Amino acid sequence: MAVSNTISGLPQIDWGNVQLDVRKPALGKSEFFQTLEGAMDKVQEVQSRADQQVASVLQGNGQDLHTTMVAVEKADLTFQMMMQVRNKIVQAYQTISQMQF
Repeated sequence: MAVSNTISGLPQIDWGNVQLDVRKPALGKSEFFQTLEGAMDKVQEVQSRADQQVASVLQGNGQDLHTTMVAVEKADLTFQMMMQVRNKIVQAYQTISQMQF
């Protein structure tokens, strides 16, 4: 396919020698994804600790009730915070997907 150059002063393009630089996406995880994954792991860890303390109280192993309630509240707060982060990510995705390019 021959393309004529209508702008004077520009050299002709030899399309037979044009090489496209197509880069494959990296297979590794992005820093954002790793940070998010680490935060989700931390939420799971806090939840597991609270579950263990509740089970210990229910079994009568002498676990302090106050400490258990603090652990449960901490797990609840971390979960609520993670849900707010998720909501912000979803909102950002929706905003970007509605953009017209």
